[in-house]
Amino acid sequence: MCGIVAYIGHREAYPIIIKGLKRLEYRGYDSAGVALLTPEKALNIYKKSGKVADLENESAGKDLHANTGMGHTRWATHGAPTDINAHPHLSQSGEFAIIHNGIIENYHSLKIALMERGHTFKSETDTEVLIHLIEEVHQNNNVSFEEAVRMSLTQVVGAYAIVILSKSNPKYLIGARKGSPMVVGIGENEHFIASDATPIVEYTRNVVYLNDGELVIIDNNNLTVKTIDNTIKTPYIQELEINLESIEKGGFEHFMLKEIYEQPRSILDSFRGRTHINDGAITMAGVDKFEDKLKNVKRIIIVGCGTSWHAGLVGEYLFEDFARIPVEVEYASEFRYRNPVLDETDFVIAISQSGETADTLAALELAKSKGATIFGVCNVVGSSIPRFTDAGAYTHAGPEIGVASTKAFTAQVTALILMALSVAKKRGSISTQRLRELLIELETIPAKVETALKLNDSIKKIAALFQHSTNALYLGRGYGFPIALEGALKLKEISYIHAEGYPAAEMKHGPIALIDEEMPVVIIATQHSNYEKVISNIQEVRARKGRVIAIATEGDEHIRQHADHVIYIPHCEEAMLPLIASVPLQLLSYHIAVMRGCNVDQPRNLAKSVTVE
Repeated sequence: MCGIVAYIGHREAYPIIIKGLKRLEYRGYDSAGVALLTPEKALNIYKKSGKVADLENESAGKDLHANTGMGHTRWATHGAPTDINAHPHLSQSGEFAIIHNGIIENYHSLKIALMERGHTFKSETDTEVLIHLIEEVHQNNNVSFEEAVRMSLTQVVGAYAIVILSKSNPKYLIGARKGSPMVVGIGENEHFIASDATPIVEYTRNVVYLNDGELVIIDNNNLTVKTIDNTIKTPYIQELEINLESIEKGGFEHFMLKEIYEQPRSILDSFRGRTHINDGAITMAGVDKFEDKLKNVKRIIIVGCGTSWHAGLVGEYLFEDFARIPVEVEYASEFRYRNPVLDETDFVIAISQSGETADTLAALELAKSKGATIFGVCNVVGSSIPRFTDAGAYTHAGPEIGVASTKAFTAQVTALILMALSVAKKRGSISTQRLRELLIELETIPAKVETALKLNDSIKKIAALFQHSTNALYLGRGYGFPIALEGALKLKEISYIHAEGYPAAEMKHGPIALIDEEMPVVIIATQHSNYEKVISNIQEVRARKGRVIAIATEGDEHIRQHADHVIYIPHCEEAMLPLIASVPLQLLSYHIAVMRGCNVDQPRNLAKSVTVE
């Protein structure tokens, strides 16, 4: 959500910034802009609503020469997506320029006070208020640029990742973060600042992840990190694990399709080195760290948003099924607002692809304040949630650029399977023989996903029949229910078709009223524990002329009598069904969206990493 790229060094800044903004497009945005500070101390700002390509057209033929600059992609919060509201924003005199991710919650009171002191504003944004405040502190207190930023941030309530330029200081760049991610790249006589590593991996692999409440000051190629209360910090330099090839399309038409096809590898990478079939054991350092607590824990709470919440539902079934621990799955966005009952006996698992989801971080802060043990399941190394939690597990899915999550979901489920089985072994609720059987099955899953991917052409034909639908219903029982929810979410996210997922038995409690000959109904109907009941649900749909698309087990000829279309997937253990059955639903949504002319990788109004409430 929003994107930041900044550069200071010996190269031309504009090409680096524009390329970086394009690599951040996946985060979701509605306008873009750049600020370029020339050696002659001219500050050139170009910004435009729309795509980065529109910004390129706007800036074509203009003065782009600068070795210091910054760029931004905006996802509108305060103020409509217009040219004026696009970032960067200037201070009253034009001395300072700012780009900002996040929300300044007390901007209105600050704005009123500044207006009473003679400030005028050009935009509707909270960001412009902040840069005016910084300039006023700088002027009224006769302090340095750096000190003015630090003092101003002590007056701010909210979340932010900011970068600020000073017109009088072309060799000077300041960044700061609180509740919104920021990474600093360190090169040879050059530095980069970005929302995540994707814009800078081409230029350097050495990075510093800023912590909450920290500033980075780059002055004549010297880098300093300090806290808002002015304590100097020693920056911890890490080496990036991603490579340039992993954030390119690799010959696929869209990132989403590439990432769907990467799932055999991402699932394998998520359990590789953690399973020991001969010993009937699982190695997960984060889980092992809390072995004593997990042996006796009375309750697990899983928090997440969107697709991660659906993975959490699968986790609920897994932990209750194998480890025999009661589990509650909560929307992170609601968790802290209903005064939940928490204490030091609880074990809280947070699931987030990006590790930066604002609502999930807020839920964890509440859980930690109550003394609960918090555990993260994340994909991005060095992100906020892994650094905040007591322990955790990385999913190893690799960079996911498509906004609609695919391989991150199956990687999260893989990690949860391992966690549930590991805890079950520690609690003695699963036999070594049964654990071996499940681990052997897990090792077959990547190949079975490969088989499911071979259905692409037949799924494309089904997609063509339903591309003009206005509504869709997804049904499942047991492990099939979270799959139905995830399938419906994928369809609505990228094709803009209204879709809902339900437990199949709940259809009779309302959704059945919607079914007619125009309604596609996708049903998870594999030969598992609820098979006969699901067949009954299908018959109820057919009796009302609904058009049934069944996800079924290979070799099940009986299902053909009841469904209009059948998508066969390999048989697997029921607990691992989400790893396979979700794949054809991803492909179905993808092809429908492409046929409808939708922007698959950057669906409207959505952002990859939701870093504001």
